[in-house]
Amino acid sequence: MIGRLLRWLLFVLAVLLLNLPVIVTILTALKSDADINASPPVWLFTPTLLHFRTVLGDPTLHFPRYLANSTALAGGGTLLALLLAVPAAYGMVRSGAGARILLPLMANLRAVPLVVFAIPFYLMYQVLGLLDTRTGLALIACIINLPLSLLIAVNAISDLPLEIEEAARVDGAGTRMILVRIVLPLIRPMLLSAGILGFITAWNEFLFGLILSTRNAVPVTVAVTFFTTSFGVRWGDTAAAMVLSMAPPMVLGLVAARGIGGALTAGAIKG
Repeated sequence: MIGRLLRWLLFVLAVLLLNLPVIVTILTALKSDADINASPPVWLFTPTLLHFRTVLGDPTLHFPRYLANSTALAGGGTLLALLLAVPAAYGMVRSGAGARILLPLMANLRAVPLVVFAIPFYLMYQVLGLLDTRTGLALIACIINLPLSLLIAVNAISDLPLEIEEAARVDGAGTRMILVRIVLPLIRPMLLSAGILGFITAWNEFLFGLILSTRNAVPVTVAVTFFTTSFGVRWGDTAAAMVLSMAPPMVLGLVAARGIGGALTAGAIKG
């Protein structure tokens, strides 16, 4: 009994320590300006939603538009990555096209620092007219998500019995019908996990959002920095904006934690 209690105490302590920045941010967002600036810090206070109302309701802040920008670039980039990854993975698994060279190269892109691509992408986007557009940022999100989406799709398709597809071909089904009617429904859980993981990754992207957007397509991760003014940092509004910006990926991560873990380990054990 005592050992179990100690384990729970250690578990709670670890959770509090690991999530201390998030907890402090939420508490700051719920404090009034007087409580935020109080010294020593105030731990018992009357919660207020004033900062959330300011962030969402002030027309000069445009924060709802920044949330919409992040949703568009994360959703569009994730969907495009999956649309490209599934046919490519099917070709690699069933015909071996690019499996020896292309797949390792794509996987190794995850190890390359993204800042290496910053200047080339900026110059290309400048020529193509994609600077400060949702489409441009969605394409960046697609490129970032494509290696992991491809790996997950390859593992998922590799686990499918080949006999199912052979039976469908005997019945007259073509490659496109097999991919749409048989393969996609069977690997749907893996694709859902890859999509959620990709959405979270794209939502949290900061570097390219800072470099490739200035006004119209600014994502919420960059918009949070706008609360630093010449008069100082608006800590309450900044904290409220941070809470609003981290809510979607946190909710998705909590809801799909088991599915994401299964997707990442799919294909690791065969026998």
